[in-house]
Amino acid sequence: MSPNFLIALRFLTAKKRAMLMSLSCIVLGVGLFIVTQATTSGFENFFIRTILGTNGAIRIDNKFQDTLGAMYAAGTDAGESSMIISNREGKKLIQGIDEPQLLINALRPFGNVSGISQVLTGSVVVESAFSEADAKVFGIALDDHVAVSDLEDQIVGGSLADYRVTPQGLLVGSILAERLRLEPGDSLTLQSRDQRRRYTVTTLFETGVGDIDEARIYMPIGEARSLLKQTSGASYLQIGLFDPDRAPYDALLMESTLAHSATSWQERERTWLEVFRALRLSSAITVSVFTLIAGLAMFNTLAMIVMEKTKDIAILRSMGFTREDVLRIFLWQAVIVLIIGALLGCLVGAGGTYAVSNMRVRIRGIFATDTFIVAWSMWHYVAAVTTAVVMVMMASVVPARRAARLEPGDVIRGTAQ
Repeated sequence: MSPNFLIALRFLTAKKRAMLMSLSCIVLGVGLFIVTQATTSGFENFFIRTILGTNGAIRIDNKFQDTLGAMYAAGTDAGESSMIISNREGKKLIQGIDEPQLLINALRPFGNVSGISQVLTGSVVVESAFSEADAKVFGIALDDHVAVSDLEDQIVGGSLADYRVTPQGLLVGSILAERLRLEPGDSLTLQSRDQRRRYTVTTLFETGVGDIDEARIYMPIGEARSLLKQTSGASYLQIGLFDPDRAPYDALLMESTLAHSATSWQERERTWLEVFRALRLSSAITVSVFTLIAGLAMFNTLAMIVMEKTKDIAILRSMGFTREDVLRIFLWQAVIVLIIGALLGCLVGAGGTYAVSNMRVRIRGIFATDTFIVAWSMWHYVAAVTTAVVMVMMASVVPARRAARLEPGDVIRGTAQ
């Protein structure tokens, strides 16, 4: 064990109370940093899983059509039939998809596509024995939609098996069902334009997204075509991806290839994702105050040690210790406290994260959960320790350099600064 380390340990024990103050701040700073990052990241990841499991990774809907101005600007006559590939600017959007099967066939070669579901939507009025409400029907092919969503895991009443064997069966959102006092087996009436038909509620689902659960009804796409009087086409295609993080890249490629608008989940949910990032950053800044206090405490402690150990430093220099040796002695003190604080802080962070994950909390709105959601990530620990190292070591350098500049002659003459 090096003499510099042993001397640093001896100096350190001379200021136990001050060092314990710095140590406790480091432990709290590291521990709270880990816990807050685990909770904010956990809720963000859960929100992303909810969105992907409900609305898919990519949505393809409106068709692009070049305006005359865009054609001329591209150097193409209006009468020519050549394809023009350009961005959304100067494009006219035609609502819906005329030939969904052609797009589905074109999408199958995309290696990242895990599933495709065509969806037909329309507004209806729902009437039950107790009340009525506005809603939207979503015509789907069940097996295709299950492949691009978590619908199987969102069932809270009845079953998909009942839905499959009931010709006029519906899947109804949980909030809508509660408002209309509907249970599996009850009947309701859907009214769309001049159509009025009676159906049976076979299954209730809950996504946790309030806007969806209070207004969405699933039915077979063939029945939806008949109810909405739309014999062909689809409102949009919902795409599932093996790697959802690649959605922006795949969406751009699909858009340019298919001449239809393709929106990734990152673009659709940009606002909420920015909110979660802001929360994660603000919580990190807030809890870093403890680490900042630890750095200030370390600065104060080392400065006091330098003043009190001036004669000891002069003796060390007279014995042959260099300025670099003295600098290392004081930096070793900060390193020792940092190592102990970081280890204890990581333990506190892990214990706190586990405790928070078992806390009960009921959240309904943008997702549904009855417990705190946490994310276990090594990067939270790395970021917490790195923050502590930077703040504490920066605060320790100034008094350590001051100690290293002391000369034995200045100490003897009483002119040491």
